Amino acid sequence: MAAWSAEGKPLRLVELAVPADEPKALACYGLWLPAHDQTWLRFVDGRPVSALTTQFLGWCAAEAAPEDGMRTLVLIWDNASWHTSRTVRAWLRAHNQAVQRAGAGVKLVPCPLPSKSPWLNPIEPKWQYAKRCIVEPERSLSLAEVEERVCQVLDCPQLDHLSLSNDVT
Repeated sequence: MAAWSAEGKPLRLVELAVPADEPKALACYGLWLPAHDQTWLRFVDGRPVSALTTQFLGWCAAEAAPEDGMRTLVLIWDNASWHTSRTVRAWLRAHNQAVQRAGAGVKLVPCPLPSKSPWLNPIEPKWQYAKRCIVEPERSLSLAEVEERVCQVLDCPQLDHLSLSNDVT
């Protein structure tokens, strides 16, 4: 990854080893609302799976207030298994039917991207910008520091992680 110093000179970034007691990756779900100039993020304990996707979608539906003019949230998604699973599709169908019957709430409409085309996703430039802003050339950041810095750069609150209970696999 390329980065530039304050003096305008390029920095050489070298991949550093991750401490053995810390997970190697940090996963999160993100939703960009350009009309409201907001980014919603929820970090994940572990890796993203269908059960966490439905938690995130439920949270998004609850956060999106129809009073603010939101009746539908369009979800631009890649073909990740946790987006396209039968569980997630069934949850979306049930949620949207419940909204339709009640006449209140926010519908969630997934719009899948073609395979291997991340440049079509409007949130990708925001991810790239955040990655460049949080980079630390001299040391490896802890996951807590990465989370804090990403939330600062994207101007979003740092919320509790989405997680599954221990009895769910």
